[in-house]
Amino acid sequence: MKATQTKPLIFKYFFISLLLSLPLLLLLLLLSLQSSGGRKPTRPQLSSDGDLRIRPGYASYDDYIKRQLNKTLNPKLRKIWTTRDWDRKIQVFSRFFTDLREKGLLSNGSKALCIGARVGQEVESLRRIGVSDSVGIDLVPFPPLVLWGDFHDQPFDNETFDFEFSNVFDHALYPSKFVAEIQRTLKPAGVCVLHVALSRRSDKYSANDLYSVRPLVRMFGSSELVHVRRVDGFGLDTEVVFRKKKEIQS
Repeated sequence: MKATQTKPLIFKYFFISLLLSLPLLLLLLLLSLQSSGGRKPTRPQLSSDGDLRIRPGYASYDDYIKRQLNKTLNPKLRKIWTTRDWDRKIQVFSRFFTDLREKGLLSNGSKALCIGARVGQEVESLRRIGVSDSVGIDLVPFPPLVLWGDFHDQPFDNETFDFEFSNVFDHALYPSKFVAEIQRTLKPAGVCVLHVALSRRSDKYSANDLYSVRPLVRMFGSSELVHVRRVDGFGLDTEVVFRKKKEIQS
């Protein structure tokens, strides 16, 4: 008789303990989901005015890299870049760089980096106008003009370059990292020149859309804005120039 009375009591206490433990189990499950979500790349915060938007669609950083490589490794595009486009782009880049040199933003003695340089037309242009210590980085190297390098994590020491140029800001999945690496590798008083698209949307491989220069000014906190001007640079319409401050105020 005692055994039959004890069995319902055991079940009663079991269900009570189960009900009491449910909130704890739910809390542990929530913490687990947050922890697993934290392993995915986190997107940088958008600007409060919406002038910089990260395009969705990347499940991981590896997915982003694969998509960028789809363009960079495209054999038809690489043939165009090294044949039909080669001389035309060198002429245009040479005019841009010559004008920057006349403005005192670049010199023949500058150590220069071109970011996202693909097959290196920008680098070749700098060398042809006399800036001989010039090199580029890209996910696919093109020696001797372009070394391997991820612009989110440049393979260079701090304060290496006097001048950095890029026309691939729109391809940055993490714009703040892109900018931080430029400021890290620029020497004090070094110059960064970006060609960006403001009045039109960039190509399907772009990872962000920029609608004004305000987000750039905020991200380049260790630099001063030199000028903003309209340009016609292969689909990019605006040139933004920054100079790294000589002394960074803490």
